[in-house]
Amino acid sequence: MNPVWEALGSVQDIYNAGTTEVRYFPEDIAPFIGMDSWEPERHAMLTDTIPPGRLFYAMTALPLQLPETVAVKLTLPLYQMTCDTLRAFGIPGVDARTLTADDTDAMVDLTSRTRPGPFYARTRLLGNYYGIFAAGKLLSMAGERLKLPGHTEVSAICTDPSAAGKGYASHLTSLVCAGIFEAGATPFLHVRADNTQAIRVYRKLGFEISADVHFAIFSKK
Repeated sequence: MNPVWEALGSVQDIYNAGTTEVRYFPEDIAPFIGMDSWEPERHAMLTDTIPPGRLFYAMTALPLQLPETVAVKLTLPLYQMTCDTLRAFGIPGVDARTLTADDTDAMVDLTSRTRPGPFYARTRLLGNYYGIFAAGKLLSMAGERLKLPGHTEVSAICTDPSAAGKGYASHLTSLVCAGIFEAGATPFLHVRADNTQAIRVYRKLGFEISADVHFAIFSKK
């Protein structure tokens, strides 16, 4: 699966700010970029297409080959995990609701503090997001990001430290996955390979590692 490339060439093609061969999201939605191949013969096309001064995130099945015309800021291994059968999880008495445009500031604030991955002012446009509140404060959230035929990514899974250990993230992830299955797609997500605690939680919900992913952050020099 090459999710960024496939999403921007199909279900989410309206968000492609690049070209047919170098696809990427608008800067205020997501930093992800995709190509069908990152081989050296594509390097000139990549650097001719992307704007300078912007960070891009790439996720590929094979180790990334990046040209000398870009500055690599970070590389690390991820796992792609897929849920073929959901083991539903819910907390009695805990209500979650759909997050809307009115919740954008709270969503950006929570993700900026908990750092589940990039989340910007218009990221919520990519799918359904749900949150748990207490006393008007957003304590936990999860939602959808990359969408391609037959698969939808679960993302922005995070919880305020004051509410850690209550199972809110599992509750919301289960809710998001149920909606994805109802829509006729299969949930998948990405997680750092060294995040053993998160991997254990996702496995309890029915996710299993389906692929190694090579992740890189870079910008044009």
